[in-house]
Amino acid sequence: MRRTIGQVLEETKIMVIDGAMSTALEELGCDLNDALWSAKVLIESPEKIKEVHKNYFAAGADCSISASYQATIPGFIKRGFTEAEAESLIVRSVELLKEAREEWWEESGKAAGRAYPITACAVGPYGAYLADGSEYKGNYGISKEELRAFHKRRMELLWNAGGDLLAIETIPSMEEAILLAEMVEEMDAACWITFSCKSETEICEGQKIADCAKALADFKGVQAIGINCTAPHLVASLIGEIKSVCDLPVIVYPNSGAEYDPTTKTWSIPEGCKPYGEFAKDWKEAGAELIGGCCCTNAKNICEVHHVLRDGCDCH
Repeated sequence: MRRTIGQVLEETKIMVIDGAMSTALEELGCDLNDALWSAKVLIESPEKIKEVHKNYFAAGADCSISASYQATIPGFIKRGFTEAEAESLIVRSVELLKEAREEWWEESGKAAGRAYPITACAVGPYGAYLADGSEYKGNYGISKEELRAFHKRRMELLWNAGGDLLAIETIPSMEEAILLAEMVEEMDAACWITFSCKSETEICEGQKIADCAKALADFKGVQAIGINCTAPHLVASLIGEIKSVCDLPVIVYPNSGAEYDPTTKTWSIPEGCKPYGEFAKDWKEAGAELIGGCCCTNAKNICEVHHVLRDGCDCH
């Protein structure tokens, strides 16, 4: 049986999501300066991906997200893999996550009385495949049919690999989000959908996040709606915008506060950025029920989130 967000929230009241895959892999010595980004490690060092998942569970995460954000069939084919090999690598991202969950659960999670975690299969936007920062711009200039064809097979592979839900994330476009929600419904699958946002009210392509949430709220496969890969100081307002039109749980896993330069593919932290755990407290007070981290966050940050949300930390 697949685990649902509702089941975990019944046990935990508020749910901790993991942090960045890329940052954690870099901390383990991986070089991600590549169009495949973290998906490159599926080829070179898959055991490190499993290590990252286990570290996040140990840090207090109730959910970890597969290393499939930038794992696409055309991306792997460009690198010289066959279509069958590309499909196998995408499936492997889910297998590694499920293996990590079982190992952590048997080694320590069950004995500690933790909730059995959710496995979420990352579905990045079309913009992530372009590897030019388009997930923060949208306006791809391709047809709805081309967009559907790009997403369809990967989504089927990820869902059929047995994860609990699809983590449809960093979506800059209302059109892309609605298309993906339609596809989830056609597959009789489950998902959350999170947007990349450029202001306190707008997603990156310029649509109001309240309009996006209202349009998505009635899709039966959508279990939560929210924000990821967004500046943390924007998030409390965005939570309020979603909650004003939608009764679904709100999920947020923003960036650490670092700012991204798509030309150099580097992050820098501005002066005066407050600790991540303090942001998490703000998001909880604003009404988010699922909270984690995206780019430049790591297991230490997720431990902070766990501490803030659970009034004490047993994750060391």
